This record gives sequence, structure tokens and C-alpha cells, in this order.
Amino acid sequence: MSLKPHRLLGFAFASADLLVEIGPDGVITFAMGASEALSGAAETALTGRAWQDFIEPIDRRMLTMLLEGLEPGRRAGPVLVRLAAPERAVTLTALALPQNAGAVSCALAQARYEPALFEGRLADRAAFEVLTRDLLGVANGAGKELELSFVELTGLSAARDSSTPGAREELESQLTALLRAQAWGGAAATELDHDRFALVRTKGETPDAFATRLGRLMGKVTEAPIAPAAKAMGVGGIERPQQVLRALRYALDGYSRDGADFNMPASLSEALNLALEKALSEAGALGAAISDKTFRLAYQPVVDLTSRAVHHFEVLVRFGEDESPFPQIRMAEELDLIEALDFAVLERAVNVMAPQPGLKLAVNISGRTIISPAYIERAIRLIQGHPEIEGRLMFELTESAAIDDLQLADSHLQVLRGAGCEVCLDDFGAGASSLAYLQQMHLDVLKIDGRYIRDLQFGSRNATFIKHMVDMSRELGMKTLAEMVETSTVEDAVRRAGVDYAQGWLYGLAADEPVAPAPKNQWAAKAS
Repeated sequence: MSLKPHRLLGFAFASADLLVEIGPDGVITFAMGASEALSGAAETALTGRAWQDFIEPIDRRMLTMLLEGLEPGRRAGPVLVRLAAPERAVTLTALALPQNAGAVSCALAQARYEPALFEGRLADRAAFEVLTRDLLGVANGAGKELELSFVELTGLSAARDSSTPGAREELESQLTALLRAQAWGGAAATELDHDRFALVRTKGETPDAFATRLGRLMGKVTEAPIAPAAKAMGVGGIERPQQVLRALRYALDGYSRDGADFNMPASLSEALNLALEKALSEAGALGAAISDKTFRLAYQPVVDLTSRAVHHFEVLVRFGEDESPFPQIRMAEELDLIEALDFAVLERAVNVMAPQPGLKLAVNISGRTIISPAYIERAIRLIQGHPEIEGRLMFELTESAAIDDLQLADSHLQVLRGAGCEVCLDDFGAGASSLAYLQQMHLDVLKIDGRYIRDLQFGSRNATFIKHMVDMSRELGMKTLAEMVETSTVEDAVRRAGVDYAQGWLYGLAADEPVAPAPKNQWAAKAS
């Protein structure tokens, strides 16, 4: 076996169990190290074959984007990937050496197999925050230099809107692969609002250079004109996890809202100071909005998958012109205003339902609110004062805050059910929601977290998981609801799995009035 100097350099650039060299044509030209232990194949069995043969399909596009985005003299990764060999995973770091004639050196190190990290998707906002908090804690201890990158892909919404359903699925899959390839571990990336994204990356590339490279890669994803712009923020200066979260949320909220116009803090410590100042100034305004009920409501349809009729509308709260209430709801929880907000929304919803026979609404109730006897007493008085809404009100228990006393929560839920209301557990499979909730609480509907639903297009693993979840729910006497149903392909998959209700862009966005929207063409065609 020829061991050239540049190959030794490739081994030296990362702590690795296996060095693999990939030629410009995607064929493995060299392998040295613990090949059999990692991949299940000997070194000689690796050479001469395409690298894709040894990677699980769900991670192939991500690695394709990582390799295509690599520039001479630069390193990419590490990303966590699973191999085609069962239950085996590696961290992969790639280096394009100028003297290597276009070949790429890949250092692979054995990693713990974690199925939850390999769903082929971007993390949602809440999961990204927790992942980033934990990642920064580990990185600080290990001396890793990371940064937060913020990206705006101007033109992406237009490309999405102009795509056919099939082309839209392909665009989303390619975009997810591209962004995962840029993120630390292949996981620390999330979509914000308005074509804006956040990633944790290795420090070293300027925002302008990163944006230029993204623009080149986006040209491989779509022919539509996409103009990337990027900002960066340092991650040092804070050690306490809760302070990291507060500072991180300040930066994410600001960039999500303002994009390139956001005055990005230089570091997390600066972001924390600004976040504290902002919280003090806004606490009074939020309290006034709740007490004066100056927020507005939006209504998103939930469809019965058997009849295709709208079963009910989920009531969503909006503050000002912001589409996402996430920052205000989180602040309400932090300032102990969430119970007041939950009741104010309930009052508004009941007043909307009362004069509209047949209208059925679902209102959210926080994990903190459900254990409050005072809230339950007020809610029951309100419901009993409007007998005309009996059987038309659902409470959707959110997972934004963990429930401290499940037994007390269940007793309160049964009081609401006894008053003729249904109870739904939101986002099962994510956040605080767990099997313990199902063991100790009696529910009517289980809403399956949208991450599992959205990823049904990636294969049978998710479909099997959903099917077992549906079967379990039926045995417990519950209906199931799938959120984030955005395409007819996903709708067909959840229907085959036996899911009862569906919610998502396929059936309509949240609107100012609870009026059933006209079905989209693909939905209408199926219903005819």
C-alpha cells in the first residue's frame, strides 16, 4: 500500500480511526485504518467503490453537499453520519488538500449510534436551542472554536411557492441536506422565519465567504435566483446554561424578525445584556396586552382524514404584526403571565364560538397552567355560562413547559372533560411530552409531533414508528392528529398509518377568521 506524505497529513488533521480518500469521481481510492470495525468491510473492499455504497441513504445528500462545498485547503465537518452497516455511526471530517489532485481526505471516527439524530431534517427551533446550549457547553470544555451563523436566502419563498408539489419536496430535501452539511455535527441547524436560518459552525470562515459558498451550492439545488446573506456571532463569555438560552433566544428572535437589518451582537455575553434590557422594557407591555386583550387570534383548520371535512380549528395567538408568538409566550412563562394569557385566549375563543353553531375550536393550555386550580375554576365557570358551546371546545396541552405534577394535571383534565370538553396532548414525541404523560393522563386526542410527520417522505422507518403510535393510541381510546402535513405524499402516508386528523399547509394556513379554506388542487382532486 502506497503511503504518500499528503495521506499522512490527512490522518493528522483529525483524530480518526479510518482515513478514506475519495477521488473527483466519487470513488474511494485509498483506505487505511480500522475499516472492518467501522464499516464492516475490509480496506481492500472499500477501494474502487463509490463512497455512497457505505452510507445510509438518508445521509447521502448531506455528504454530497459537504463534499461539493469543500474548497481547496479547507476543512469541513465534523458531521455525524450512519453507515450502511447496521447500528454503526461515525463522525466524518473532510479536508481538500491542494496537492491531492482534486481528491478529498475523509477522517472517520467511531461514534455512538443515535437514531434520533439521523432523521434527515433540520432541528425545530426549540430542539435547536437545547442542542446549541449543550453543544456550546461541551465545546467550551474541549477547546473547540465555534460560532453562530445566521443565513438569509432571499428568493427562497418565491422558489418554494412556484414549485410543483414534487419539485417542492425535492427542493426541501436538497436544502435540508445543504444546511445540515454546513452545521456542526450535521444537526445544529434550524429554520427561522422569512427564509432565515441559524447554524452552529466551526469558526474560521468569514460571513461573506460563507454566503458566497452557499450561493454556489444553492445553484445546484434550484435554478431560481437565490441571494444568500450571512452574519456571525461569537459564543464565548457565558457558562450558565439558562443564560446561554436567554442570549441565544435574543439573537434568534432578532434575526428571525429583522434579518440583515438586525444589529447582531458580537457575542453571547453582549446578547445576554441586551436580552435582559429588552425583557425589563417589554414585561409591562406584555402584561398590558394580556389584560387589555389587544392580541389577535388566528385559526388553522384541522381536517378529518375520513370525511375530508374540517373537524375543528386550532386557535393561535398573535401579537402585533409578528406571525410567530413564540417569543411572547416564552416571556409569559418566564414572567408567570402564561396563566393569564391562556385564560384571556380562552375567553376570546368562547365568545367567537358562542354565536356560531357548529364551530369547534381548540385552545392551547400550558403545562404550567393546567396545574393551577384557580384557572380550572375560572374556566369551568366560563364554560358553564355558555351551554351552547358544549361539545365544541377542545383544550390542547402544550409541551412548552414540563408538568411538575402529572396526577394533579390529570385530575384537572378530567374536570374539563366532565364539562363536555375534549383534551389533546400537543407535540407528542418532542420536548417535555413523553410516555409518562400517556401513562398518567387520560386524553381524547394525541397530536404527533410534526417532525415525524414531515419526514415520512424519507422512508419506512418513520412510517413504522407512526403506525405503532397510532395503534397504541387506539388501544388507549385516543384519536390521533398529524401536524405539518404539507404535501399529498405525506397525507397518503398518514392515512395509511391510520391517523384520524391532519393539520398543515396542505389544508390551509392560519387565518383571521375560522372559515374553511378552499382546498388546494391536489387535495380537491383526491376528494372528488
